[in-house]
Amino acid sequence: MGRVTERRRTLRIRDGVVSTRPDTLVAEEPLEIRLDGEPLAITMRTPTGDDFALATGFLVSEGVIGTAEDVARIMYCAGATAEGVNTYNVVDVRLAPGVPKPDFQLRRNVYTTSSCGLCGKASLDAVRTRTRFPVTEGPRGWITPGLLAGLPDRLRAAQRVFDATGGLHAAGLFSETGELLDVREDVGRHNAVDKLIGRAVREGGGLPLARTILLVSGRASFELAQKAVMAGIPVLAAVSAPSSLAVDLAAESGLTLVGFLRGTRMNVYTGTERIAVGAPD
Repeated sequence: MGRVTERRRTLRIRDGVVSTRPDTLVAEEPLEIRLDGEPLAITMRTPTGDDFALATGFLVSEGVIGTAEDVARIMYCAGATAEGVNTYNVVDVRLAPGVPKPDFQLRRNVYTTSSCGLCGKASLDAVRTRTRFPVTEGPRGWITPGLLAGLPDRLRAAQRVFDATGGLHAAGLFSETGELLDVREDVGRHNAVDKLIGRAVREGGGLPLARTILLVSGRASFELAQKAVMAGIPVLAAVSAPSSLAVDLAAESGLTLVGFLRGTRMNVYTGTERIAVGAPD
């Protein structure tokens, strides 16, 4: 647990000058998530010590749970070594009595990479899970472009491991006034979001995360839009591009989706009613 970085010796070439020195790399290890003892998913993640939050957020995103009370216990299992040593790379989530299990045939019970959270989905329909927390309600014009413009710098300033490695994605949860509520880093952007949502369920005020803004350091994929919707987050912003499916899902669910958030420049793809601006030119 907490094996965030590792050191590797590297050959450095700078303007023709050759030297050797150790370099700090972000750690990447598999995490197997089991549900009531049955394998459900394997994802590549950065072992920051947030594995229980990651598993909780993952189950929220899959529509399995919605509150902390839906989970009876989370524990690390014996590792994958022949001696049964606990490698802290396998977690088992035990559901509370009465919480139905998902259809394992429609779930992510195959290996997933840190860059593709959707690998292993049986179909697109299996991802379009109905959320318990609709995001279509809420006041109009409660977010200003100026507030959004300041969020990337605040997120970047909070990325402690990125400064050492340059190899992590970040997800930040902000209040409606721009206060940074939480930030998580991981080699996979979808894992960082799961950690945020899981921490809100386990340690925060629970769901929905109404009147909040989720900012991700990379692009906005379909899965990230789904995770925002499943947690009741009304606004998803990304410093890079959204995918077409992310825009489609945001439009269908009432999510405000902002892409290319770079300084005072941004594209608002859906949910424009939440942004306090005048009529477009």
